[in-house]
Amino acid sequence: MVQDFQQYGAWRQGVVTALESYQMWVNAAELTDGATEQRIARALLRLADDKLSVAFVAEFSRGKSELINALFFADYGQRLLPSAAGRTTMCPTELLYDPACPPSLRLLPIETRASTRSTSDYRDEASAWTVLPLSLDAGDQMTETFKQVSLTKRVSAAEAQRYGLYDAADPDSASALDAHGMVEVSLWRHAIINFPHPLLKQGLVIIDTPGLNAIGTEPELTLNLIPNAHAVLFILAAETGVTKSDIELWRSHIGAGRGRIVVLNKIDAMWDELKTDAAIDADIARQQASVAQLLALSARQVYPVSAQKALVAKINQDLPLLEKSRLGALEAALFNELIPAKKDIIRAQLQDDMAQLARAQHAMLGARGRDLVEQLQELRSLRGKNQGVIAHMMRRVEIEKKEFDASLVKLAGTRAVFAHLSTELFTAMGMATVQEDVDAVRAAMQASRFATGMRAPVKVFFEQARAHLDTAGLKVQEIGAMMESMYKKFSAEHGLALTLPMLFSFDKYRAEIDAIEAVYQKQFGTATLLLTGRAALVERFFDAIASRVRRTWNAANADVEAWLKVIMAPLEAQIRQHKDQLKHRLSSISRIHDATDSLEQKITAFETTQGNLLRVEGQLRQLAAGVAAALAATPAVLEVAA
Repeated sequence: MVQDFQQYGAWRQGVVTALESYQMWVNAAELTDGATEQRIARALLRLADDKLSVAFVAEFSRGKSELINALFFADYGQRLLPSAAGRTTMCPTELLYDPACPPSLRLLPIETRASTRSTSDYRDEASAWTVLPLSLDAGDQMTETFKQVSLTKRVSAAEAQRYGLYDAADPDSASALDAHGMVEVSLWRHAIINFPHPLLKQGLVIIDTPGLNAIGTEPELTLNLIPNAHAVLFILAAETGVTKSDIELWRSHIGAGRGRIVVLNKIDAMWDELKTDAAIDADIARQQASVAQLLALSARQVYPVSAQKALVAKINQDLPLLEKSRLGALEAALFNELIPAKKDIIRAQLQDDMAQLARAQHAMLGARGRDLVEQLQELRSLRGKNQGVIAHMMRRVEIEKKEFDASLVKLAGTRAVFAHLSTELFTAMGMATVQEDVDAVRAAMQASRFATGMRAPVKVFFEQARAHLDTAGLKVQEIGAMMESMYKKFSAEHGLALTLPMLFSFDKYRAEIDAIEAVYQKQFGTATLLLTGRAALVERFFDAIASRVRRTWNAANADVEAWLKVIMAPLEAQIRQHKDQLKHRLSSISRIHDATDSLEQKITAFETTQGNLLRVEGQLRQLAAGVAAALAATPAVLEVAA
C-alpha cells in the first residue's frame, strides 16, 4: 500500500513539476493574462490539496477499528486505535496529516450539538476543540490517548434532547433511559487525529464511523464525510452475516457504486479445527455468496477477511497466518479501485484546464504573428518610396490609433454596465439571501409541533435555492451577451483575434443542491416521519443542510468573483498588445521618415522577431505536451524514469 501511494505521489509530483515549468515559461514569454494566471494557480492548488479519503462504515462490533489497525498501523507493533468487544468508536473519527499542526488528537465536545452549527462550522474554530498532544515515540501513551474516542457520559433526558440524541416522542428512545432516567451519550462529537503516518502524509484520509444510530443522528457523516469519500468500506461480521440494521445502513447511507467495497470480517470465527481447509473455504464462500445476494452485488465484490488475525500476523511477521487472513486481496482491491479513480478525476480536470490554456495562448501568439506580418508588409511597401508616401502612411497609422482610442472610451462605458450587472449578480448570490431563507425555515419548524409539518418548509428552502441560482444564471447570460458583443466589435473593427469568453455555469452548484436534497429525502422520507416523532432530529439535520448550502454558496460566490475578474482579461490583454503595436508602428515609420533608422535594418529586425515567435510557439507546444505526458504517465513509467 505504501508503494502504491508513493507511486501515486510521484505521479502527482510529476504533474506539478511539468505544470510549474509551463507556468514559468509562459510568464517569461509574456503569454499570460488574468484568466491564464488564475487557471494555472487553481490547478496547482488542487494538486497541492489533493486528498484520498476512505470511510469505514458498519454497525458496532463488526471490527472496523481493528480493520483500520490491520490495514494501516500494524507497523507500530501494537493496536493503536481502541478495539474490543462492544462499541469502541463512539464519535466520528478522522485520521489525517496536516504538517502545519503538531501530532495531536483534536476533540469537539458533545455540548456543541446544542447549537445550530454543524461540525464543519467548527473546523476552523480552534478554541472550540480540546487538543491532546501525541507522543510518537511512546506507543502505549498514544493508545491511551486514542481511547478518548470510546468515552461516554450519562446526561439527563432533557440534556440529551437538547443535543438531538433523545426524543421522548420516539418509542425506540425509551430503551436508551437507564433506571435513573439518564441517557448514555458520547463524550465527544467529533475527533480528528493528526498523525504523521507515511500514507497519511501522501494525502490519505481515514474516516472511522460509529454505528447506525450515531450515523443517523450526526448529519455531518450523512451529508459530507460518507458521500464525499473516494472509497467506502462496509464491514459485516462473518458469524452474523447481514442483519436488519446492516441492510438499513447499506440502503440508507451507502449503496452500490464505484468505490463501494463490502468486507466480510471475522472469518476466523468460521475456522474449525474439526474441518478441512476445503470445507472451511466452502463455508466462507457460501456466506460470501449469501451476503452478495442480500446486498444485490456479485460475490467478487465481497471480501472475506480476518482483521484481528491479519494484525497479529503483521506484528509477528507470520506470513502463513497473514495469507490465511485474506487481507492482501482486500488491500489490492482497495487501492486498485481508489487510486485509478482519483487519477481519472485529476486527469480530466487538468486536461480541460490545459485545453483552455492552449486556446488562450495560441490566440495571443496568433495576434502577435498577424501584427508582425502587417508591420512587415507595411515596411516592405515603403521600399523605393519618397518622403511624401512615408508621411502619408504616418498619418494613416495616426488615424487608426485615434479610432482605436475612441473604441477604448466606449469600452469604459461598457465597464460601467458590467459593474452594475456584477452587483446584481452578487445580490442574487448574496449570503444574506440564503440566511434569510434559513431563518424562515427555522421559524416554520418551531411553529410546527410535528415532524411531518416540517417537510414543506424544507422543500421550499431547496426550491428557493434553485430559484436563486436560476436568477444568477440569467445575470451571467446578460454579462456574457454584453461581453460577446464587445469582443465581436473589437474583432471586426480592429482585427483582433478574440476567442469568445466562456460563460459561467451554475450546473455544478445546482447538482450539489440536488444531492443535498436527495440525502434529506432518503433520511426523512414520508414513511419515516409518519412512523416516528423525529422533529428534533429533522431540525438538527436541517442545521447541517443549512451549513452545507452556505458552503456551496460561498464556493459559488468565490468562483463567480474569479470569473468576473478574468472574463475581460483576454480582451484587455489583446487591447494592450494592439495599442503597443500601433505605437511601435508609428514610431518605426517616424524614425524612417526622419532618416534616423534604415528601412532595411527595421525589416531585418522584424523578420528576426517573426522567427523567434515561431520558436516560442514550438516551445509552447513542447511544454504542453510535457504536461500531457505527465498526466498520462503510469506507475511503471515513473519507476523507470526514477
